[in-house]
Amino acid sequence: MAPEIPSSWTLCASSFNWTPDITAARRTAQDVVTGIADSVVKTIELEPGLVWRSFPAPSDAEVDGLRDALAAKGGAISILGASLDDFTPTERRPLQERLDFLIPQIRAAHRVGASGIRLPIGQAGTELLRLVQPLLHELDLVLYEEIQGQQAPGSAAVEPALEAIAALGDDHVRVLVDISMLMPALPVTYLEELRRGGLPEDFVGQLENDWRDPATIDAVTGLLRSGNVPSRIHTLFMNLLIRFGRSDAADLRGILPMVGAFHLKFWDLHDDGGRVSQPLRDLGALLGRNRFSGTLTSEWGGHEWLQDDPTDMTRRHLALAEAALVGGRVSKVAC
Repeated sequence: MAPEIPSSWTLCASSFNWTPDITAARRTAQDVVTGIADSVVKTIELEPGLVWRSFPAPSDAEVDGLRDALAAKGGAISILGASLDDFTPTERRPLQERLDFLIPQIRAAHRVGASGIRLPIGQAGTELLRLVQPLLHELDLVLYEEIQGQQAPGSAAVEPALEAIAALGDDHVRVLVDISMLMPALPVTYLEELRRGGLPEDFVGQLENDWRDPATIDAVTGLLRSGNVPSRIHTLFMNLLIRFGRSDAADLRGILPMVGAFHLKFWDLHDDGGRVSQPLRDLGALLGRNRFSGTLTSEWGGHEWLQDDPTDMTRRHLALAEAALVGGRVSKVAC
């Protein structure tokens, strides 16, 4: 019998993968989400801002409608992507306003049947976390703080937030890791898009061949400061400084006791040199020896520049991810 994903690992897909379908509005957002459960995977991580018109204070009718429609397909929500409206045009919102903004989302997560909600690492801050802890316990929900891209665990921007979570010592406040942190090389289709956008070939070649070399990031910041990044790819270019990471799976060892979920971020499925599968194998080995329990969610970021079908992309990615995770776990056990 072929090795399988451990029963404590739940493979999921994010509704974020279907952003182009949802924004095209040829079907209702609810139909798109229930279609995921019908044809791809039963457990779904939800981006409610894409799905519920009443977000960020979701109406009971919208929440119940999605929950019931998913249940009819045998589907369920894992984690709800929450948000915080931290600032007015002139100043930071007071703590009570931030709390009042978040609470309806927490209650909607419970009502839709999710096991948790998600915020960016450090955004809530310790004061807000302490205020929502009683509600998280009452509803038995986990608040996940997400670390991704360039946000390495030991970085100055992230380490204090991780220390704050550790100090709480509460299983209802945990970490979600997006493996966009663990990129041995840049996506093939992304590099092609940069070339089409008019970036110098020697610069793109450096990105292609030496992504993890610190000198490459120096070259990225240098080109940005020069003002020579074409305007049409400026937003895409910023992925190099924000969304694409250069860490190793081993860098996660110190925070694994706090981690309860992963985003298996992918951009395309060109796996030459293991640029897609190797981080998954490394992650499988790491989790296999640390008794991980939680969700591992396929999240496709490549629709920013690709027009591929999200259903096909997600199915193929989940198959690749399962094989790589199991392969990494089995090889580590065999060693």
